[in-house]
Parts: sequence; structure tokens; C-alpha cells
Amino acid sequence: MPASETPGVAGTDSPEGDALPINELFASLQGEGKLAGVPSTFVRTSGCNLRCWFCDSAHTSWEPTHAWLAVDDVVDEVRSRDPDHVVLTGGEPLVHEASVALLERLDARGYHVTVETNGTIHREAPIDLASISPKLASSTPTPERVPGGEHEDAARRWQRRHEAARIDLDALAALIEDYPFQLKFVVTDADDVPEIRDLLARLREAATAPIRDEDVLLMPEGATRERLAETRGRVADLALEHGFRYTPRLHVDLWNDAPET
Repeated sequence: MPASETPGVAGTDSPEGDALPINELFASLQGEGKLAGVPSTFVRTSGCNLRCWFCDSAHTSWEPTHAWLAVDDVVDEVRSRDPDHVVLTGGEPLVHEASVALLERLDARGYHVTVETNGTIHREAPIDLASISPKLASSTPTPERVPGGEHEDAARRWQRRHEAARIDLDALAALIEDYPFQLKFVVTDADDVPEIRDLLARLREAATAPIRDEDVLLMPEGATRERLAETRGRVADLALEHGFRYTPRLHVDLWNDAPET
């Protein structure tokens, strides 16, 4: 159920009661992380507090669209699909307080739920796997990095804001302490590794829960097969060299950049 069926504009007032701006809702295979390959229902919210230049869901951030759905209606949509694993993703789903209500209702019905988050927001909710993707300096938008010319002015506005907000050590530590987690870094090349190692050292000092190297996943940057062909080999080599896990992007390998995958 894509938002294109009943498009909205992110940032408009939500209806009364618990509701979420839903960009997409569909069943597919989890493409990333420790549960890659697991049949899953994806609930993709619209809206994000960051603006990665390489965002593979620009329809939730740079050009956000959505249809408002009551949380109970979202649950009904999930129940109408087969998978018992749900991925709450975005955008950044935890910017929405109603995400907690959705997570509570899904938990009450026995679903295993992964939350894909950039790690800048912590909420108390039943989360089976916090898939935390801290944004490295290489994610910061600049007019030269964003695709096409339509986002250049927005990139200038977001550059300082994104850079200032992309890492919240307190929120990251709280997510690691409170939930089963994976740390999933989008990597382009070896220049990203020193920053990853520095952040891990700071997190290990700040968090009371252990962070094992096997909890750290390196994922190649790329939202198309062509771009992944450029990055996957060197990112796999970096994972081998530094003792981290490598995660593919199965949905891109299988369906390229098609919607609802």
C-alpha cells in the first residue's frame, strides 16, 4: 500500500488520536542486517530529522509524501499480510510519538519487530531488534553531493543542521542498553573506518551494555545495482580486514530501486 494511492504532504497536521504518516506498507524480504532474507512486513513512515545525501528513501525525507493512517488501521494492514516479522522504518520512525503505540499493539499480537533508526532518538517501547544506523560524516549533504539540481538549495540549508544532529551519544547508548541491537554503518570506502572505530570507542565507554564486533555491520552505500557494484567489494574487504560483519542489500540486488521492496 504505497502512499501514492492517497498522497499527503509531510508536516501537515495529523488526524486526532494515534496516527502515523505512512509512506509505504508492503510485504517483502528483509534486505539488510542480521535478519537479511526473512519475510517481513514493512511499515515505512514519512519524515526524518536528518538528510543523508544518499538517502534511498528520499520520498520520506527530501520529498516526503504520505497518507495518514490510524495506528489500529496500520495494525489491520499488517495482520492482512503473512509475515510475523515487522520492520518499522522510515525516514526516521521514532520522530513520531505514535510509533510507540504501534509497537505496543504489534507486541501484544506476538509480532517480532525490528525498528530501523538513525540512533538520534530513544523511546521506551517493545522493540525486538533496534537496527541502529549512525550517520557518518560522509552522509552530510552538500550541493555537490545531492542527486540532480532540485535539492541543492535544501542541501545548503540542511548541511549544518544534519552535521550537528547526526550523532547523539546519549540516545545511542540508551538504545544499546535497552534493546537487542545491531550497529549498521553505511560505508563508501576506507575513509569511513577511522570514524567508525572512534565512535565505537566512545560508545563502549558511554554504554553499560557490551558492544561486540559481531554487532557491528558494514553495509555498502548504494541504492541501485550499479552503485552497489562500485562499493560492495571494497566494503566486504573492509569488514574482513577489521573483523566486523558485512551486510548485503538484498532488496537492491534482487529488485534494484523498485518501490515496495
